[in-house]
Amino acid sequence: MGAAGVALAAAASHGGDTVFLGSASTMCLAHAPVLLALYLGHRHFRTATLGALVLGLGTIIFAGDLVSRHYLGDRLFPFAAPVGGTGMMLGWLIMAAGALFRVRDV
Repeated sequence: MGAAGVALAAAASHGGDTVFLGSASTMCLAHAPVLLALYLGHRHFRTATLGALVLGLGTIIFAGDLVSRHYLGDRLFPFAAPVGGTGMMLGWLIMAAGALFRVRDV
């Protein structure tokens, strides 16, 4: 996801109307380190796995829709961006809920 974010940033800087690519890059670059941290800390954070799955899938759908709009001129599927955005928000809420649970013994 980090590599995709960098590639999208490069594509956004090289031409035309790049609003969609810049936004997709931002979402990928913002969530890639979070996903890495959740992977590294999943043994100590009860909701890390579920949060990472939901956040990652939401980011892929959201960014994929923006990339599709830029290169293909059409949506990935109807309501893809709102579905992906909702997934990202839900992923963050799942991770926040993890603060309410006791840490697992390792």
